[in-house]
Amino acid sequence: MCGIAGFVGDSNPVALQAMADRLARRGPDGEGLLADGPDQVHLAHRRLAVLDLAGGQQPMRLADESLSIVFNGEIYNFRALREELQRAGAQFTTDHSDTEVLLHGWRHWGPALFARLNGMWALALHDRSKRQLILSRDRFGKKPLYYHAGEAFVFASELSAMRLHPATPTQRSEIALRKYFGYGFIPAPHTLLRDVHKLPAGHTLTLHLCSGDAHIDRYWRYEPIADATLGTRSISDVSEELMARLDAAVARRLVADVPVGAFLSGGIDSSTVAALAMRHAGAERLKTFSIAFADDSFDESSFARQVAQHIGASHQVETCTVDDLREHLGDILGRLDEPMADASLLPTFLLCRHARRQVTVALGGDGADELLAGYDPFRALRYARLYQRVVPGALHRGIVAAISRLPVSHRYMSLDFKLKRTLRGVGDAPRLWLPLWMSPLAPNELTELFHEPVAAEELYSEAIVAWERCSGANDVDRSICFYVDLYLQDDILTKVDRASMMNSLEVRAPFLDIELVDFLRTLPADLKLRGGSGKWLLKQATRTLLPSGIIQRRKQGFAVPTGRWFEQGLLPAAATASPFWQKQLNEHRSGKADHRLSLWSQLVLDSFANDTPTGADA
Repeated sequence: MCGIAGFVGDSNPVALQAMADRLARRGPDGEGLLADGPDQVHLAHRRLAVLDLAGGQQPMRLADESLSIVFNGEIYNFRALREELQRAGAQFTTDHSDTEVLLHGWRHWGPALFARLNGMWALALHDRSKRQLILSRDRFGKKPLYYHAGEAFVFASELSAMRLHPATPTQRSEIALRKYFGYGFIPAPHTLLRDVHKLPAGHTLTLHLCSGDAHIDRYWRYEPIADATLGTRSISDVSEELMARLDAAVARRLVADVPVGAFLSGGIDSSTVAALAMRHAGAERLKTFSIAFADDSFDESSFARQVAQHIGASHQVETCTVDDLREHLGDILGRLDEPMADASLLPTFLLCRHARRQVTVALGGDGADELLAGYDPFRALRYARLYQRVVPGALHRGIVAAISRLPVSHRYMSLDFKLKRTLRGVGDAPRLWLPLWMSPLAPNELTELFHEPVAAEELYSEAIVAWERCSGANDVDRSICFYVDLYLQDDILTKVDRASMMNSLEVRAPFLDIELVDFLRTLPADLKLRGGSGKWLLKQATRTLLPSGIIQRRKQGFAVPTGRWFEQGLLPAAATASPFWQKQLNEHRSGKADHRLSLWSQLVLDSFANDTPTGADA
């Protein structure tokens, strides 16, 4: 795992060095800079050494200097690709570097290389013969990649590194700011900076160095695909295939030249990954890690200990208190790089710090909830359809008013929180349900905040595209498209990337293995969500692997009690004294409303207060 940066344009060694220095936490084990004068391509790399410790230095060039690369990530099928390339005549100089596989792979397959990769990556490849610079990002967006195409073409793993090049714009994007409050994250390709973009997951960008023209191509997108043969197979047979593919994915992610561990929350996702990893690595090689909370309604540590004991893992637990989080809050948000309103970033940071003391790589359970319908909103879908059929608009408004009077509870996923959130969306079109259920601020609240109309169709345009591109599917598969396209890419994976890289830790996600995903996307919806139970097939498949109490327990997210902390004054109020935020804070502290999501969103944005301000109260 590493950090990459670079630009195309006039030589500026000071800026290139500064960009590399800013990425030091992503790569504490080495640094490399490369300048190609004729094409004015300048590349920088910071290395977290995980594989081929002696031979994997970057930037890396082929012997004839026709191709150069900076690469952040891991290619899990690199050995098979290397053997295929060697049979085709490729001459390798490193012992087992996956980076060199990318160079020879590009020479042999060209753009078709990326569809062959099983892994996570963000890379920049300079092809001198074609006079092109190619940027690529993995299918799900596990690794970040930002760029600006202007007077100079600038790219980096982080916005903060890009801003050290003088050609990078510094003005905030108004539409990105609205979308941040609408989603709780900034969806690709938007960023907080105007004219600076995220390369979306599953895309490549080709910059033609002669003309300066750039074009973007999609090489992959999640698509639900019906498999007619599944109807002829037993549940037992399908479950076995699921576990076989997941087991292979876990085994691939244990390959490293450094210590490897696993996160263990006590939920079915991380427990399954840890149990399979133990089969391959054993207790002497593999340690498991979890975080405990002082607040019982948010604490899962007892379940994690139960699983650790069941699989025979050497388990390490660290207790997280409000004082711990407050102590590190400023440092974490100050290094976040771009605002995201997922408060579980805080315990994720502490978990990564906890694990990094003993390992360099950790396996996690990310992706299972999105691909197998594990979140609460999936269970709400059928009730939302029924509600819209039987409840007229006038009655709906009355129900909303009545439910709004329920006492506020700040316990994890309390009944009043779920009811109010669900009712918030069901009065609108189905394509808006998911973003409205999850958003920190609804469009009418954003209109009040920004003093101008904010239309839901524009605010949630990405969510609408994700929902409608799966128009032939059912609500469950449409929702999976939303979660994969947006929430997984721009919230979950971004959170894990930032929290892990702040601690120089590599996190791998077996559930996002492409061979497993290609199987999961063929499953019918009722094998993912059945009888109100998400991840139904996974629960069937793990009955002999995990304790029944772990399999059947309700999902609990990696949440923190921010609602209670705002109520008790343990978290700072918004830096701005605007009437909107004062009203939000007063209603929250008095128990009239639960504004935990919006207040946290503004608190995070306040950490970016030194950026160029906007005209809105935000």
